[in-house]
Amino acid sequence: MTDISSDFHGQTVICTFEMTPATAAELMEALQAAYTDCITKQPGFIGAGLHMNDAQTRIATYSKWEKRGDYQAMLRTPEMITRNRHIATLCRSFEPVMYEVQADY
Repeated sequence: MTDISSDFHGQTVICTFEMTPATAAELMEALQAAYTDCITKQPGFIGAGLHMNDAQTRIATYSKWEKRGDYQAMLRTPEMITRNRHIATLCRSFEPVMYEVQADY
């Protein structure tokens, strides 16, 4: 389980994906495979969670990294470039945004 704490000084990334129910399961499988086979093995990876809404129209991922550069380096690997091209075909859009935790309750 990935803890959310304002004491964390690494990089938090929340990525949202917009898709149709017709591609939701395939997109989730592609994301799970990317995490299992590639992302979790990258330097600086700490942990992640994947979430799907009830309508199967949005997926959100939450990941923690030791530093911003670790996340950026993962995106530049040939394997993730190929995987992200495929993922892009399964959704209308996806947007990774880097955050810093400001408060936790």
